[in-house]
Amino acid sequence: MADIERPQIYLITPPEIELSTYPDVLARVLDAEEIACVRLSLATRDEDRVARAADAVREVCHARDIAIVIENHMMLVERLGLDGVHLGDGGRSLRKVRKDLGTDAIVGAYCGASTHDGMVAGEAGADYVAFGPVGTTPLGDGSVAEADLFQWWSEMIEVPVVAEGALSDALIRKLAPFTDFFGIGEEIWRTEDPAAALRAFVAEMS
Repeated sequence: MADIERPQIYLITPPEIELSTYPDVLARVLDAEEIACVRLSLATRDEDRVARAADAVREVCHARDIAIVIENHMMLVERLGLDGVHLGDGGRSLRKVRKDLGTDAIVGAYCGASTHDGMVAGEAGADYVAFGPVGTTPLGDGSVAEADLFQWWSEMIEVPVVAEGALSDALIRKLAPFTDFFGIGEEIWRTEDPAAALRAFVAEMS
């Protein structure tokens, strides 16, 4: 359940990674603030590109004892030495994935703005449930995960919850009392100094 402690950071990589520069940028971000977990969230389906990116990101994360999960590529978790998987299907495949990966793997589910999907994922054994986007974005179907969803979840459900998607300073202040994690990604990667942008977000959480 969410409590009065500051939410933790769940860092989401950009959809495209430049392997010659991104590991250094990521290292600076991981050293700037305490990060609970990193999600490798790539647009490409090219297995070789995914594997090379995963190797680079895993090296940076594991050197700092930070877990790394991959979005949707469940078959690559063990092969690439990752810590788990983030499922984008509202948890519908979660029971099978949990069985395949075992109890030690991190398995999370993105559930949009659906409390029903979130509860199904939680009952299926999700380690966390992510709702979003919390802000307005041209992506997706226009639905937004409102603050009252997070408030209800934090009061009623034990499964940790992640707020992600189109975050702003104001939304972070609003949601901080009701979420366990903030899923922060494009909001910082598109800035000149991602580490400074992350520090600014963290300052809004307390």
